[in-house]
Amino acid sequence: MSTPLEALSQLPFHLPSEDRASSPYTGYTRAHWEAVADGLLAAAWRWSTPGHALLDLPGRPSRSGVRSDGLEGFARTFLAAGFRVAGAGGDDPHNWLERYARGLASGTRSPGRDDAESWPLILDHDVQGQPMVESASIALGLRLTAPWLWKELDAGVQDRVEEWLRGSLRHVPAPNNWYLFPYTVAGFLESVGRGDAETAAARRRALDLLEGWYRGGGWYADGDGRAFDHYNGWALHLYPVLDAHLSKDSALLARYGGRLREHLDGFGLMFGADGAPLHFGRSLAYRFAASAAVGLGALTGHTPLTPGASRRLAGGSLRHFLDRGALTEDGLLSLGWYGPREATLQSYSGPASPYWASKAFVALLAPADHPLWTATEEPAPVEEADRVLALPAPGLLVQATRDDGIVRLHNHGSDHVRPHEAESAAGDDPHYGRQAYSTRTGPTAPGNLADNHLSVEVNGRPSVRRRIHPLGAGHGDDWGWAASWHRPVFADGPPMVPGLRVESVTVARGPYELRVHRVVGAPAGARLTHTGWATGPQEPLVSALHGLYGWSPEPETVRAPQGTAYVPWAEMPRLTGETAGPDSTDGTSLHVCLAALTGEPGPGPLPEAVTQVLADATGVEVVWAEDGAHTRVSFDPIRATTVRAGLGRS
Repeated sequence: MSTPLEALSQLPFHLPSEDRASSPYTGYTRAHWEAVADGLLAAAWRWSTPGHALLDLPGRPSRSGVRSDGLEGFARTFLAAGFRVAGAGGDDPHNWLERYARGLASGTRSPGRDDAESWPLILDHDVQGQPMVESASIALGLRLTAPWLWKELDAGVQDRVEEWLRGSLRHVPAPNNWYLFPYTVAGFLESVGRGDAETAAARRRALDLLEGWYRGGGWYADGDGRAFDHYNGWALHLYPVLDAHLSKDSALLARYGGRLREHLDGFGLMFGADGAPLHFGRSLAYRFAASAAVGLGALTGHTPLTPGASRRLAGGSLRHFLDRGALTEDGLLSLGWYGPREATLQSYSGPASPYWASKAFVALLAPADHPLWTATEEPAPVEEADRVLALPAPGLLVQATRDDGIVRLHNHGSDHVRPHEAESAAGDDPHYGRQAYSTRTGPTAPGNLADNHLSVEVNGRPSVRRRIHPLGAGHGDDWGWAASWHRPVFADGPPMVPGLRVESVTVARGPYELRVHRVVGAPAGARLTHTGWATGPQEPLVSALHGLYGWSPEPETVRAPQGTAYVPWAEMPRLTGETAGPDSTDGTSLHVCLAALTGEPGPGPLPEAVTQVLADATGVEVVWAEDGAHTRVSFDPIRATTVRAGLGRS
């Protein structure tokens, strides 16, 4: 059972009493989810325009402008209201639907007009595309509440809403999950008898693209590149699976639900014992939307998780953020992770953007007598045993330790660089470029020293990691590995050094990370640095790094004054090395270290974790002190094996 927080934040709305009998881990029940939805809606609606068409929440505007942000406030809260009311069978004690009905009428009366209520038109993604994103939330909200809202609208208002929504079908989405927005709009229109060739074409186009983005193992790339992140759960699985569920299309549900099941088999391990999702990828201000796939799997039955484990993950994620200051004093979701944090945001983030967290409330579509709510909470996967899981399709390695409840993600495949884009250091993104992420730490901010990063320094210019080329991944009973290579990219001087590349392998075993790098084609005099996990000095965490070969044995401690999403000020260990060593040929050298991120008191000194290191330019073999197992990492081709004492390879 997770330890209660010493000081819970004071929520600006009332929650029911905890139920530790049915929910021994979180105390949350279905009634808590309804109360949170109502509390978030009540707080947001204080900022509506008189005609209820826009919710102009306070805060910095997004790049799309204030009017688009107001539409975002309407649409994303409507999604929460849709799940809330539909899940209650139409019961709407706070009259949310009456407000949204007024807003639909006001917003569509003269779209594009510069007045107090009119919605912006939906145009191409590179002209005025953000309203296309919001059209999906409005369409889904209408579909969920059709018996109580859509059917009660005047015919003229229905026609106006349809015409505005069709802008999504007639304009060009961004080349990624955006194609599921017109898909969702088309699904709604067809569900209310307004389908035609245009809606059919939008749906066919989206599903065709989705097939091209599917990489196997339950993982989609977010477009034609290698962006694998939380968009898998809260977009790429959510829209097609929920559409199939609502339309009762058994063939589509079997196809896309089966993929969701595979996804959750790994994704279920990506929540810490404290309920936190991994701090990885973009749009992290959506917070507990990370549990949307978990709730959807439980709702549709397409999940490997038991109902009790599903509720524990979803409820744990919701409570994690509510207990840690994600809400402002006014009850609004802030732009950040816990409190506001600029470095967590993208330029498209506006004051209402965090309300995509509404997607988590898909769980409310499961009625009160559903096993998701009636089963007793069970441990989360991280709470059951230490696990290492390789995910070859996205090139990720998940490492979870039961004693401290921390989950770590070693990234050897997700880079968010589109195929047509050149690799530029100007596009360095801390939320993809680092080699490791966790449920207890966030990446350091741009401009600060990078955590979990190998940098090649040429003439004093440090490199960044952009496009990641996966080289394989696998796991045994208690260990796993993943590998990749990248071209170091430089902000100053020539952007790249011809022939320079870094090949990287991570082997995870228990709490330990064996990090092996082979640098190829380094110019004379090149210097290397390698950093570990960034933590705050007051946190009950241990971030350790120890050089085994090709590095200075003991790290120095360096600082990140802008901190992370978890702490306002951070520090991390750093190793240094040279590319020219005794085994270097033509600028090729090997560098091996041990890293660890653990809860206090930690696993013991890293130098004592390994008893023997045998290394040269072709690879390295280490012997683990705990059980005498041998781990071998080889290059040409890259391969990792572990041999236990007296046993065979695994």
